[in-house]
Amino acid sequence: MGWLWLTIIGIVILLVGIAIGFFIARKTMMNYLKKNPPINEQMLRVMMMQMGQNPSQKKINQMMKAMQRQQDKK
Repeated sequence: MGWLWLTIIGIVILLVGIAIGFFIARKTMMNYLKKNPPINEQMLRVMMMQMGQNPSQKKINQMMKAMQRQQDKK
């Protein structure tokens, strides 16, 4: 009977640890992406030029703000 309880408690502790680890890793990754966005202004300018658009600074600022708003909603 002792081994059964030990096994059950071990499995429960393992599952709780996995859940807590997942949420800590998720929060850490969200903070990292907020501080270091994957796309910066220079990359956005290059992408727009490759699409055949001549980007103005105003257009780039609008797109960066739109991307930040989208990221803040999540």
